[in-house]
Amino acid sequence: MLSNQLFYIANAVGLVAFALVGASKAIREGFDPFGVTVVGLVTAFGGGTTRDVLVNRIPLSLQTLSNIGFGVVGVTTAVVLSILFDEPDRHPISLAADGVGLAAFTTAGAIVASGAGVSPFGVVAVATINAVGGGAMADILLDRSPFVLMRDFYASCAIIGGSAYWCLLALGGDANVAASGCAAVTLVTRVAAVRFGWRLPTVRTSLG
Repeated sequence: MLSNQLFYIANAVGLVAFALVGASKAIREGFDPFGVTVVGLVTAFGGGTTRDVLVNRIPLSLQTLSNIGFGVVGVTTAVVLSILFDEPDRHPISLAADGVGLAAFTTAGAIVASGAGVSPFGVVAVATINAVGGGAMADILLDRSPFVLMRDFYASCAIIGGSAYWCLLALGGDANVAASGCAAVTLVTRVAAVRFGWRLPTVRTSLG
């Protein structure tokens, strides 16, 4: 029961955080209100919808209005930040929301995948897709290459977090301990990546 509660909390936090991040990017690119809303909601729901399709269930975004409400809260917050600040997508609030959303969605994806009985690889894969799928879709709408496929140490944080979830379960921890550990590992790794400027080398750089 508690792991279900953790899922819904993580999902709600992720929806608000990623809707804020996606909408802020669209505002920076000069999108109109409809475009800002679309990009914000795609960022929030893209990964989770893909997650649900992979585990063969109706996407949570289509089951309850509350989920759409969380996304709208995130978009509205982004609009307010754009009024208060010149570069809302680069403001510490947006950067913090991005890290928290990444941790929340990695955890939500890991919980769903584990409950669906997939393999250890499946747990990590679904957790990562849940975490970065929406952002990748939003980047396509913003007409740029998905940043998770480039040098930024971002998707790697979700992979590490999803792996931590599975390892904690394998070591005998219950789902609640695994979920808490996953969120903590993902967030700490992302904060460290931003703080110390971690980047993955490109193939050309590695071969050169």
